[in-house]
Amino acid sequence: MLQQTVAVIEAARTKVAKAVVSTSNEMHWNIGRILHDKKLDSKHGDSIVKRLSVDLKAAFPKMGMSVSNLWNMKRFYVRFHDSSQKLQQAVVVLPWGHLNYLITQFGKDDDAILYYAQKTIEKGWSRELLTNAVRMKMHLSLPEKNASNNFGLALPDTQAEYANEVFKDTYNMGFLGVTEPILELELERRLVEKIKQFLLELGQGFTYIGNQHTLNYRGKEHKVDMLFFHRGLRSLVAIDLKISEFRAEYVGKMNLYLSLLDKLEKREDENPSIGIILCAEKDNVEVELALDGFTKPIGVADYKLIIPQNELKQLISDEIKSFNIEDKKIASS
Repeated sequence: MLQQTVAVIEAARTKVAKAVVSTSNEMHWNIGRILHDKKLDSKHGDSIVKRLSVDLKAAFPKMGMSVSNLWNMKRFYVRFHDSSQKLQQAVVVLPWGHLNYLITQFGKDDDAILYYAQKTIEKGWSRELLTNAVRMKMHLSLPEKNASNNFGLALPDTQAEYANEVFKDTYNMGFLGVTEPILELELERRLVEKIKQFLLELGQGFTYIGNQHTLNYRGKEHKVDMLFFHRGLRSLVAIDLKISEFRAEYVGKMNLYLSLLDKLEKREDENPSIGIILCAEKDNVEVELALDGFTKPIGVADYKLIIPQNELKQLISDEIKSFNIEDKKIASS
């Protein structure tokens, strides 16, 4: 019930936010059309727009009716009034700052603007994340490359290709029976208790070594949440569990673990140790930026922790059956 109710509230909040942005941009569009229809430009209409700005700010002081913003409204209308319906529908729900940034960056490149508009809507990118995605020219990477790891840079080609096949982008941990938020240590404890199911989810070739694996170096102690060995890759695999969304500082911590594993425990006939940061959520733009410059092979994956509704119903059904059987046994005795 909590999950379903939260989902309804979040969906409503998102819908309201999109409606507000859409209505605001519709206003910008219509004001821009007025300026266009009046044939106003910076040479012949500057004084008129300045006066219009003064009057509008007096009437609506909090609506952003500056001179530059009025010219941006005209630019918005001129740029998209002849565009495809698909592009118009994508840009009209973008925040005003995002929209103007894309117009400035890409001018008349419809494909690029559509790509970033759709990604922004799909992933909820902030202005900072959008800017970073544009700097990395993500629209030119078609199909979009896997930005969840740096295996291509940190491992030999053959091993990198194999590692991309071995490790998933998302892991399903519904088998843990989690129905409410838990702490990282509790998550780890449950994984250890059901290590066979976790190994099945990880895939073939993994051998479990231990949890809270201690690494001692020059008097300092570090502990890896979970340590495995993969026979095919011939690599130690360190897994760092996080109940939060991905943060850049997690990469530095994992890089330290891998350095210690390679220095203290990797055998001569083994390949470099691999690290997997397992988070509740991740954004590939943030992950790619965080991995930039690190030479140890590190991947970031997210996980589905809460039991899917159909599985939860089955779990409850099984519990009821079990309870009824026990109840009958007690009654007969």
